[in-house]
Amino acid sequence: MIINTAGIAAVAVFYLVILFVGMLAAWKQRKAGRGTSSPEENIMLAKRDLGLFVGVLTMTATWVGGGYVNGSAEAVFSNGIVWCQTPFGYSLALILGGLFFAKPMREKGYITMLDPFQIKYGLNIGGLLFLPALFGETIWTASILSALGSTLSVILEMDNNLAVFSSAAVAVIYTFFGGMYSVALTDVIQLFFILFGLVLCIPFAWMHPAVNQEALVNQNWLGHVEPSSSGIFIDNYLLLIFGGIPYQAYFQRVLSVKSSKQAQWLSYMAAILCTLLSIPSILLGGIAKNTDWLNGTDYAMALTSPDQVKQVLPLVLNYLTPQWVSFFGLGAVSAAVMSSADSCILSASSMFTHNIYKAIVCPSASGPHLMIALRVSILAVAAIASVLAVSINSIYGLSLLCSDMVYVLLFPQLLLVIHAESRCNKYGCITSFLFGIILRILSGEELLGLPVVIQFPFYDDGRQQMPFRTLIMVFTLLVHLGVSFVTEQCFTKGWLPQKFDFLNSYPLDMAYQQEDISPEELHFQFMTNGKLEATLQEVELTGMGTKFDSVSSISHPKVKSSSIPVQTSKIHLNN
Repeated sequence: MIINTAGIAAVAVFYLVILFVGMLAAWKQRKAGRGTSSPEENIMLAKRDLGLFVGVLTMTATWVGGGYVNGSAEAVFSNGIVWCQTPFGYSLALILGGLFFAKPMREKGYITMLDPFQIKYGLNIGGLLFLPALFGETIWTASILSALGSTLSVILEMDNNLAVFSSAAVAVIYTFFGGMYSVALTDVIQLFFILFGLVLCIPFAWMHPAVNQEALVNQNWLGHVEPSSSGIFIDNYLLLIFGGIPYQAYFQRVLSVKSSKQAQWLSYMAAILCTLLSIPSILLGGIAKNTDWLNGTDYAMALTSPDQVKQVLPLVLNYLTPQWVSFFGLGAVSAAVMSSADSCILSASSMFTHNIYKAIVCPSASGPHLMIALRVSILAVAAIASVLAVSINSIYGLSLLCSDMVYVLLFPQLLLVIHAESRCNKYGCITSFLFGIILRILSGEELLGLPVVIQFPFYDDGRQQMPFRTLIMVFTLLVHLGVSFVTEQCFTKGWLPQKFDFLNSYPLDMAYQQEDISPEELHFQFMTNGKLEATLQEVELTGMGTKFDSVSSISHPKVKSSSIPVQTSKIHLNN
């Protein structure tokens, strides 16, 4: 095997530029954050000081990852634009996220997406929802690394496994030190690499002699959906749209900007840019579909196997463009990968560090202690994602799978805790979570080798033909609401003795009072600063008086007054 030294040198230069920018940003962030009381918040949320311009670009770069770029070309090559669902589905997800989730999340000053769950349900039960969130972020990272690995293996003739693990190592290095501020600034540079590199390749690939120009112009770009596949088509779109919302990578940017209004606008503007940036991949996928690969290129083989189809974009870059142009294309794919890989790895690690390690495992951990935990978790997430990336064939399948579990399990939970908080409780949360995961596993998943146990209507040829994921999501939501309603009636109306409330959701000393911020939120905020017991004692001794007002003005200045249940017992200490 002849290694492409010129190509490796070009990639090395690109990585060095990104590393330099990332490390410079990390040094500036560390210097600016010196002496603050919450260093973990500084590195996770860039001190909530991202401007709109940088916020829009880092949001766009995060979504336009390797799976997005390579997977879109793969989908158009195989089935046409109509089946290129990821770009349009995720763009709609950004719009809906801005409309219904960005404002309430940013106004309440959360640190991660899991905070409202732990505030509502307690630390352990809320922490349970970390599992589908981790699954989604890790699978997304795997799809990204898989895309870059296939590209490097084709253009540079590297072993695919070596390409994946080496790419993961590079992403880990600057994520390890940079944090959110470093990731955001490198995203800005990477986004311009993506745009320039892919656009540059289009005219060279389009005019290659092996491309049938007449067929290219007159081809059915749109494609079609067979009636028998309409259920799968609808299901995929819905899971991308609604399953694309509950990602820490999204909310990390929403929570890092200066205001809730900016959080909404960066979602809308990023949705537009994400749609526009899918056009180069769509065009390159269409070009590949009308190329005589067997007789007109040095590749000398038809693209028929799944492994070949997975590599459509890198094959176009390598065989339909001059070598120097292909290096820019490789830089574009590398930029797309790095801009998303660092974000996903940081997101999953932030949730683990803040919501699991500090909230449950070690509440009194200091700033340096948490930084060690964060960096260890970065290494672990990158390692798991790398193994998945070399184990699953389809990049597009990975990008769909990453939305699957969060759509079924996490979206209904997030929707209820944000918009129907008073109608749900711990019993509904746990029951619906277990119901959803069992039903999803029994429905089967080819990519994970799970057999089909439950066959929904119209099941045929080893596949679920109806939108079964959407049905499971709706069932999960209804089970949550139903169980919550029944248990609330049982305990508040005395249908069941208080001793059966083993989750302590309805303690006897619950009273309704007017206040600025709930003690559950104060409990969580002070727990994360190692002041849990002192705060709860102050709640019990002083009530909701002036001391609460002063704390609220410091820790939660934007929470509005409302009449909500005030739980004065130490119910969270048992969760």
